[in-house]
Amino acid sequence: MGSYPVSYVKLLTVHRELLVEQVKNTQCLLDNLHMNNFICTEDIEIIQQSVTKTDQVRKILELVQSKGEECSEYFIHVLYEAYDAYIDLRPWFHDIQYSPSDTIQHIPVVNTDPISKYSEKLRHELKRDTQFITSYSKCEETPLEDLYTDTQMELINDKGESLGFLQSLDELLGDQGVFNQEAETIFITGDAGVGKSIVLQKLQNLWSRRELKTRAKFFFKFRCRMFSAFKETDEISLRDLIFKHNCYPDGDPDNEVFTYILRFPETVLFAFDGYDEIQTDFDLDNVPEVVSPEEKTHPLLLLMNLLCGKLLNGSRKILTARTGTEIQSRVIRKKVFLRGFSPEHLRTYTALHFPEEEHRAMVRVQLDANPHLCGLCSIPLFSWIILKSFKHFYSIYDDYKLPDSCITLTNVFLLLSEVFLGRTTARPGLLKRSTRCPAETFKSGEQKLLAFARLALQGLERGAFLFSIEEVTSCGLDDKDLQFGFLRPVCHYDMCGSSATFEFLHVTLQAFLASFALVLDTKIAPDTILKFFSKCKYKKKSRLSCLSCLGKSQPRDKDPFQTNEHFQFTNLFLCGLLSKPNAALLEHLVSPLSLNQKRKVLKSYLSNSVKSHLKDLPRHPAIEITGYKVHAMPNFLWMLRCIFEINSEKVAKMTANGISADYIKIAYCNIYSADCSALNFVLHHRKKHLGVDMDNNNISDYGVKQLRPSFSKMTVVRLCVNQLTDDSMEVLANELIRYKVVKILGLYKNHITDVGAKLVAEIIEGCPHLKTVKLGCNNITGLGASYLAKGIHKSKSIFDVGMWGNSIGDEGANAFAEALKNHPSLTNLSLSANGITSQGGKSLANALKENTSLHIFWLIQNQICDDAASDLADVFRSNSSLTHLMLIDNQLSVHGARQIADALSNNTTLKEINIKGNQISKAEEKLFEEEKRLRFH
Repeated sequence: MGSYPVSYVKLLTVHRELLVEQVKNTQCLLDNLHMNNFICTEDIEIIQQSVTKTDQVRKILELVQSKGEECSEYFIHVLYEAYDAYIDLRPWFHDIQYSPSDTIQHIPVVNTDPISKYSEKLRHELKRDTQFITSYSKCEETPLEDLYTDTQMELINDKGESLGFLQSLDELLGDQGVFNQEAETIFITGDAGVGKSIVLQKLQNLWSRRELKTRAKFFFKFRCRMFSAFKETDEISLRDLIFKHNCYPDGDPDNEVFTYILRFPETVLFAFDGYDEIQTDFDLDNVPEVVSPEEKTHPLLLLMNLLCGKLLNGSRKILTARTGTEIQSRVIRKKVFLRGFSPEHLRTYTALHFPEEEHRAMVRVQLDANPHLCGLCSIPLFSWIILKSFKHFYSIYDDYKLPDSCITLTNVFLLLSEVFLGRTTARPGLLKRSTRCPAETFKSGEQKLLAFARLALQGLERGAFLFSIEEVTSCGLDDKDLQFGFLRPVCHYDMCGSSATFEFLHVTLQAFLASFALVLDTKIAPDTILKFFSKCKYKKKSRLSCLSCLGKSQPRDKDPFQTNEHFQFTNLFLCGLLSKPNAALLEHLVSPLSLNQKRKVLKSYLSNSVKSHLKDLPRHPAIEITGYKVHAMPNFLWMLRCIFEINSEKVAKMTANGISADYIKIAYCNIYSADCSALNFVLHHRKKHLGVDMDNNNISDYGVKQLRPSFSKMTVVRLCVNQLTDDSMEVLANELIRYKVVKILGLYKNHITDVGAKLVAEIIEGCPHLKTVKLGCNNITGLGASYLAKGIHKSKSIFDVGMWGNSIGDEGANAFAEALKNHPSLTNLSLSANGITSQGGKSLANALKENTSLHIFWLIQNQICDDAASDLADVFRSNSSLTHLMLIDNQLSVHGARQIADALSNNTTLKEINIKGNQISKAEEKLFEEEKRLRFH
């Protein structure tokens, strides 16, 4: 004992019951104790005579304790070193602050537990498969750690409302935002290119390095598109699905690993990437909903039952899909919407691409000068293309600059194609050339480009994202052509055991190349280039069983999985390629006559579609302003994008003038900042004024800058929940004050500080028709409130001001009190949830004595107590305009309520004073039953 400052024999005695309960694997302990001569074969035989594991653990404990301190310490050390075998004991080791001695560390530990060995193998495979980000070609890969940047991850509840943003990937697997405790699937959604796959890759990489906060012993990854490759007659078991498409457990003749998975499904984490990419003609209406883990069935059925929780119930699943692919809430545990890069994320990502300050500064200057380009860069995929293309061209050509402000998404993919085609001819070590000639590059690679384009189109026509080697070679491509970067081989773990399978770098790239085939291929008649537009027509929801639990937002025909976004992108790129600005490039590849014919067909179709769409927009009377409001249908945004890509002023003017209403609502349309260029391209042609509701999108400061020309037409500017900062307020102040037509300004739930509040105050003061301003849930303090109050005080038109959920405190309340005195027009005011105490409440009450305009006053969720009750009572005796006062969730007691109730006898104007949630008991509420205007509910 002299050499042991801690008695390990005693430690085992103290924690005996915990160890008996938590130690499930005895074989690993016995193997190591025997290997290092702490026990003999006879000891093992005696221990294994016990029927139950708990009895075996008790005997092992008795045996090692009888052999003294060294054996007892080694027993604990085996539990510590065999990490996965005894993972449930990690908290215990933390509690006892275990640190192995130098002596014991020299005695080897071998983890012979098959479950642990398989988990370690799985970690090794995942670490290998996820450590690189796919780059231009198979011979150039970027380490994940060198380029990965978090994106905006927004939590969404079951009603589609935002719950805020996650701060780390660990929170993705946590309990924050869970709205269905019984469900097992974490649903990650977002637009194409927004980073869903890379988030999964990062999660897998963190798990492989034990850096992900989860107790999952197994992490199985699948690409959902693999399920489209199975034949209708294919059948596999759950064991095959797990092991054949990840990795097999070595030396496990008794199937201990699979048995363990079935016994402890909570130790399993699945990742299914790209649920929307499943394309199938299978009839799922008559298939059984429950399958045994032992029997073979169709792989798609296994997937459906896994997600529904009818198979391997208790396991966790992460499912990704593009926006618009919806699953019923009862299947979803929590929902996360990826919003792409914020400006701060983009700066971080740019710095990773350009570690040298000189280059980074140069790129930053060019990006800052082009808000549309920055808007495109909010989508990680497009940012990667733009920054990598810049880096590539800058290394080859002199004085290369990013494209100018008219760049479209088509131009971005043309840049990528130019890089791909140019890489095979570029020779490192030569001096930079002074000029760059895209036409030359495309002309020299025309045949290969057309081959890739035909393959992409063939796949899109049959809903395929995976291609066999036979399909690749039939289009005239060989193994050397993989160096271009358009195609990449699919890992055999992701696809039916075959390594001779390929996919395009991204589904959006496949859509771009498919549109290239429609333009370049002379065998494709002009009137057939529109084939994918018919697949994108809006259809109302219809009921579909799809195993009763899973479904799509807009199911089509027999295929419950089909989504149309890749068709939408193909149409978009078709418009871009056939635009006049790109004619000079394409005329080197196809005859001008063919281009003109196809352009004419496309523009005619767009014009007719725009007229038809705008005619069918539902119209409703607008409550906010005089006139009618239209609600844009889901395809309206894609229509705007196509008009912008084709760059047709004629179609843009027709669209602008075709919006016959006075107010258009495009809220909740998932508009990104780059889309604002398309919106502005149309709206700035409008001759009449127009109200525009763009609430709950992802516009950001970049989008506001792109809308600058259109603010001259906007009477309603609603930009609530759009990630706006003070930079946007500067743009709005300049434009709205210049034109003075705005009537309603909605900026609720953004990131506006006191700096931005000062600018909004200037708008309030400088816009004579402005009636409504909503600034709730920003970052405004008392200082910002003082600016706003001064602006409101000077305004003769302001009618409704919402400041709910800021932090103005008593300083801000005092400032608003000054603004209220003798104000001619302010009728509705909310200062709820602002940290206002009785001191601020008194100031506001005294100001109301000198106010005859305010009707509705919200002071919910503040800290107003009885100290202000007498002042409020005085208001009711003198103020004749106030009709509703909301004091819900303050700190009034029955004494304060009595003062208020007594004062009501002198007031006939007040209709309601609501003091629900104050410090008044149910019994005390009954004292005020006769005063119906004093409400407690």
